Amino acid sequence: MLPAAGPSAAQSCALVLGAAVLLQSLCVAVTFLYFTSELKQLQDTYSKSGIACLTGEELGSFTQNLDALGNDEGEADPCWQVKWQLGKLIKKVFGNRALTFPNANEQPPQNPVYRIAAHLTGNSNRKNSLSPHNSSPRRGSGQKINNWESSRKGHSFLYNVELRNGELVIPKTGFYYIYSQTYFRFRENENEDSDLLAQIRNPKQLVQYVYKLTNYPEPILLMKSARTSCWSKKAEYGLYSIYQGGVFQLKRDDRIFVSVSNGDIVDMDKEASFFGAFLIS
Repeated sequence: MLPAAGPSAAQSCALVLGAAVLLQSLCVAVTFLYFTSELKQLQDTYSKSGIACLTGEELGSFTQNLDALGNDEGEADPCWQVKWQLGKLIKKVFGNRALTFPNANEQPPQNPVYRIAAHLTGNSNRKNSLSPHNSSPRRGSGQKINNWESSRKGHSFLYNVELRNGELVIPKTGFYYIYSQTYFRFRENENEDSDLLAQIRNPKQLVQYVYKLTNYPEPILLMKSARTSCWSKKAEYGLYSIYQGGVFQLKRDDRIFVSVSNGDIVDMDKEASFFGAFLIS
């Protein structure tokens, strides 16, 4: 009986060759996956660094100092080359004008400050617009104008400001521009008593005051303007107007108001007598 014959040399060679091919394929697959992962990481890193080249304050300062830099300084840095070429283009288009670039780490700007402004006009239809003469320390000099027109019927308006008894209540601490104009009008009336007319015609000072009320017991005078009237006896009427304005620092809940002398000849015409304030900063 003959013994079983083993695999032939050809079969053994085929098995070895197949195993080698399988092992080589496995190595190629593993190598492909490895290099694909590495290339992806490199691509992400390059993309982020490429964007970083064109963002932030660095590009702004780089562009401003472009003339002091040479092209040979960063030949090995691709990011430097990109910025150098872009800087040349920006300088060519915009010249030497200062440019600012947003910083990627900067917080977005906040909403603008809400509008704070008021413009009050006189109202000739309202009687007793002025308070009576009073020596109270909370009134100051002159007669305070109590009744202003604050609705939007004419030119008057209130934006985030409250009007209380002729006083503007400040809603926020800051610097405000305050202004006021008062119109003095004398018109001779045939029915007026001659002694009263003579008294009105006598030269007198016409004064406008702008006060601020705080927690301090007495009002604080912010502005005062005056002129002396001298009406001719032959004139049927006389007209004078006083305007003043200025910037003042006010605190929250401060109140401002206008007082005048000679309230009997104040004309509360809406285009001639007015008072207002608005926030600057």
